Order: sequence, then C-alpha cells, then structure tokens
Amino acid sequence: MRQIFIVLIISFNTVVMAADVVSGSGGRTLSVRDIASFASPWAIEMLDAGRLLVTEKSGQLWTVRGSGEKTAIDGLPKIYVGGQGGLGDVVLHPNFEANRWVYLSFVDSPDGGRTRYAHVVRARLILDDRPRLEGLESIWRQMPATQGEGHFSHRIAFGPAGSAQAGMLFITSGDRQLQWPAQDMEMAQGKIIRLHDDGAVPVDNPFQDQGTLARTFWSVGHRNMLGMAFDSRGVLWAHEMGPRHGDELNRITAGANYGWPEVSEGNHYSGVPIPPHSSQPQFVAPIQFWVPTIAPSGMTIDGDTMFIGGLRSQALIKLRINGDVAQELERFEMGRRIRDVQFDAKGGLWFIEDGRSARLRYVEAPR
Repeated sequence: MRQIFIVLIISFNTVVMAADVVSGSGGRTLSVRDIASFASPWAIEMLDAGRLLVTEKSGQLWTVRGSGEKTAIDGLPKIYVGGQGGLGDVVLHPNFEANRWVYLSFVDSPDGGRTRYAHVVRARLILDDRPRLEGLESIWRQMPATQGEGHFSHRIAFGPAGSAQAGMLFITSGDRQLQWPAQDMEMAQGKIIRLHDDGAVPVDNPFQDQGTLARTFWSVGHRNMLGMAFDSRGVLWAHEMGPRHGDELNRITAGANYGWPEVSEGNHYSGVPIPPHSSQPQFVAPIQFWVPTIAPSGMTIDGDTMFIGGLRSQALIKLRINGDVAQELERFEMGRRIRDVQFDAKGGLWFIEDGRSARLRYVEAPR
C-alpha cells in the first residue's frame, strides 16, 4: 500500500517536501523522499556525509547532494553501451580519504563492438571546480571477450577493515548468457574474482593449480550476480538472477562451486527443468531462493539488516542475517524497478530506480 503525506524531513539540508509513505508486507512503513532524477542509472556509492556518486549506463558519472544538486565528473574511459552493457558499478577504495582512488566497472570492446567484456579500472577522483578522474589504471578484464550484450554482472566490493578480507577487491563476473563458462576454469565468466587493490593476484586464492586465469577466481558456478556485500562479521554475500525463476542468495566461501548451469532452483526459459541443488550435493545450495522471481539488483548490509533491490518485483526486500542464515522479513512494493541500494553511515537507506527517468530516493533509518 502506498499513501502520500506531507512531512518534515531533516537531512543534509532542512527542507519540507512530499514523502511517499510505503507500507510493507509485515506492517512496517517507510517514509521515502525523492532526491534527484537520472537517465538509466546503474549504481550508487556514498561519497561523504553530504554527497553520493551515481553512475548512468550511458557513461556519465555524477556527484549528487541531499538537496538534489548534481555535478558531472569528467575523464571517464571509452565505454561500450548496448543491451545490458555500459557504465556499471562505482566503489571507493577503503583508504579513499588518503589516496582518492575510485573504482569503476564498465563494458569494453577490443574490436570495435564485435566482442565485449567487463572491465574494472581505478582513477583518482579530483573534486575541485572541475570535477574529474585522473590517472586511470586498468585493474581487471573479463577474459576472454565474447559476443552478446548481457550478464556482465561486474559488481565490486572491498573486504571490510578488521576482517580476514580487509582491503581485498572482489568482482562479480557474469556468465554472459553462455551458461557453460561458469564451470570452465579457462574462462572468467560465471565466477567471483578476488584481487589485491592494484589488480595483483593473491597467492592464497583457492584455484592456484588450475591455470593462470583460475588463480583469480574465488568461487565458481555463478549466473548473473548484480548484488554483493560484506556483513559486519566479514562474511561475503551475493545474489544472482535465476533463469526462469530461482533467484539465489548465496553465502560466498573460497573455492566453492554454486552449480550453475548444472543445477538451479529455476527452469530454462523454454520451460525445460534444471536439476535442483539437492540432486547434486557437490554444489553449494543457496541460503535462500525465490520462486517466483524477484530479479534482484543491488545489495547493502548494516548490522544484521540486509536490503536487496528488486527489478521484476519492483520492491525493496528486507532480510535479517542470523549467523550463516538470511531470511526475508518484509517486502516494500515501490511500483518501479529498483536498480541499486546503499546504507549510509547513519543507517539511512538510499536507493535508485531503473530506467530512463529514474529517481534517487532516501529512507531515514528503515528499521
């Protein structure tokens, strides 16, 4: 249920504006206000106490304030835009205040558009009277390049301070709609990648004896992972879209095989069934799966609270983490596709819609 009220919101600036009060499936309400609009955005990242970074698929990077003021950032690399491809994720280095490194993922083409791959780079973010990126460095390429314009995934996350993965760089690498590469140790597709912050390969990655490319892999057997985040214990969580239903939430561990395309909790789009995880216990089963699909995109965790954005479900999905288990608690129907979600340092929830006229929206302390 959705109702409109006029409320007083205190944020970066004190303003009075309309808030959309959304009732969840469990009876709680969220007071949601609009901040700014974007054209086909893909990711959001907290920059500081007063600003966020927002990417648009077309290749634009913005800063935006809580007041809605937007500023474009120059100096981005050449980006291939088509299908699901374009500019993707944006993440700050854990030591950003000192080194100014910002990491971006996007789709690149080595041959003028015949084949494509996800590419992660870093650059120093200069925020003076001419905001820009400087000193661009390549960190990782999704090799080999393949045809098609889907399932790049290319979400980025850093291991949190104080954890065993502190400062390590993790990247989701989708199966590129080819399916079989997810089990091929000579292809980066369908994997989660683990690197040092400069792109160097850690010597303690789990697949050291299976080839040069496999040394970059942390886990295998994935489909299309559009959300990944660490919890407060340093545990890595990721979700992935199933084929026809069967979206998964997985607890990611080193060396694990999550089974795609050999097993799934969904079916092929043709309706042909896929064996479930229970039929082949050598593959790690999801902590939770969704039938019908929610089409998950974006993930953020604060304490034991996880929020996932829903594309097909057009909802914010709230989950509670309890040890190695995460369970859905409540669903807030938003009426529009949700592309990304992000907690801020005060526990406020930011999320951005999908599509050509998409809103950046804010929820104060959604507990």
